Amino acid sequence: MENIVNVKINGKEYAVPAGSTILEAARYAKIDIPTLCFLKDLNEIAACRICVVEVKGARSLVASCVYPVNEGMEIQTNTPKIRESRKTTLELLLSNHDKKCLSCIRSGSCELQALCYEYGVEDVDRFKGLMQDFPLEISGEHLVRDNNKCILCRRCEAACRAQHVEVIGANARGFDTHIGCAFEKTLAETACVGCGQCIVACPTGALRERDDVDAVFKEISNPDKYVVFHAAPSVRAGLGEEFGLPIGTNVEGRMAAAAKRLGFDQVFDTNFAADLTIMEEATEFLQRVKNGGKLPMITSCSPGWINYAEHFHPEFLDNLSSCKSPQQMAGSVIKTWFAEKNNLDPKNVVVVSAMPCTAKKGERLRDGQSAAGVPDTDYVLTTREFSRMIKRAGVDFVNLPDEDFDPALGVFSGAGVIFGATGGVMEAALRTAADVLEGKDLSQLDYHAVRGIDGVKEASYEIAGLTVNVAVVSGLANADALLNKINAGEADYHFIEVMCCPGGCVNGGGQPIKSAKVRNTVDIKTLRASALYNEDSGMKLRKSHQSPVMKMLYDEYFGEPGSHKAHEILHTHYSAKPKY
Repeated sequence: MENIVNVKINGKEYAVPAGSTILEAARYAKIDIPTLCFLKDLNEIAACRICVVEVKGARSLVASCVYPVNEGMEIQTNTPKIRESRKTTLELLLSNHDKKCLSCIRSGSCELQALCYEYGVEDVDRFKGLMQDFPLEISGEHLVRDNNKCILCRRCEAACRAQHVEVIGANARGFDTHIGCAFEKTLAETACVGCGQCIVACPTGALRERDDVDAVFKEISNPDKYVVFHAAPSVRAGLGEEFGLPIGTNVEGRMAAAAKRLGFDQVFDTNFAADLTIMEEATEFLQRVKNGGKLPMITSCSPGWINYAEHFHPEFLDNLSSCKSPQQMAGSVIKTWFAEKNNLDPKNVVVVSAMPCTAKKGERLRDGQSAAGVPDTDYVLTTREFSRMIKRAGVDFVNLPDEDFDPALGVFSGAGVIFGATGGVMEAALRTAADVLEGKDLSQLDYHAVRGIDGVKEASYEIAGLTVNVAVVSGLANADALLNKINAGEADYHFIEVMCCPGGCVNGGGQPIKSAKVRNTVDIKTLRASALYNEDSGMKLRKSHQSPVMKMLYDEYFGEPGSHKAHEILHTHYSAKPKY
């Protein structure tokens, strides 16, 4: 039986688990104590002082996010003293804050703004004085940092540290304290991997993605351009949240309908390219197994992971699959096969992707990503940017009817759908590799051992007389630990899936931003992943190699998986980069 302690909260008695903080104990009483710097298991530093409460016998207000309960403790969470303290703290934060809320990207979803409203902060100039004036940090392809809106909560720093990247932190002291890189380097000069986890952790508008909405609208309006849109699997599992729908709502049909109303010339699904990735990746894996190639083979569809490997683990670059990511494969096919089939000049074809990932913005600029002599991808929109396009165009997203993607690149398998969840790429590859090795259509479709949001998953499968050892990791800290085990000779795998973001792409840095209250209490990753697995389980076509689009592309264009032409168009290369 779980150990409990008895406490009084606002005069009422509650039994709560021993070891709880006051913040956690209050939730058992259905009382929400506000926070700003706190993120469960990520940033528990009691810096902002918004969560202060009164404890009988304590000499001063205490920070509930770190203060443990004990037997008989008496707690008050809503006294005049507490309310005044929180309001004063908010006014002090505003004294050095850029208050251009009406035009801020986070207006309406800013945690500071919400608290100021709740506590009736009207005199924003009460502590008026000297204010910092920081230039925008715009060196990175994926991110803009505006320290004029920063409240020094350190949530971004904690997110970067949790990813084992640690390129940002607090510089200087006192009034001059600000978030930056070591020695005031620009972000582009560091080993930042572009994951964007700092953005989704930020409670204000201090961090945001580089916005391409206006540029994409301009391309759509250009009569000389043929603009093609495609959306990743995780976008359908997150986009609805931007329009008030429950977390985990699959809005695939409405997403396609909305894109068509924005004026794109073609609307495809990145899932076809996920199937194509499996065709090439599974073939590459089988060739390595049969021919004594470099093992373990490691997936390459997560650009944040690729950046991390190049900076921090270059000894594994030969282990990486040479396959481009689904985003880049989609662009390659659109600007080669599709352009040729429709008599289009690739120079006039504009490929726009909607992705759950900020690292995708940098991926489009990598070497080896120009199959037709021009970039495979021209613009990358995060899920948030795509939602802003829809809103700006006046499209009634919630009430849209479901519509299909355009043929022929709108047909895909369930294996392509689950790419967005950690373990999905591995499961999709196993479905195809097992059929090829066994030489028949196997009935096994679900590989449950590699599913779920655990950071590290391991499994062994007997396929055609071979024991195939696989591992699935998400989050770069877990990837780092696994690679160190391999280097130490403590682990032996044939195939490894790595996703940069914890939980996979459904939890990417470009997905809808949820408040700390939601992040601390709701299993967002599982809800979004369930949308993808539920779609997969209801589909008739669940294996990539059985997709009619794959048959068409290889019959008409590539010849066979792993062919010379496929390598020219669908594969890439990597290079080591400085760690610091």
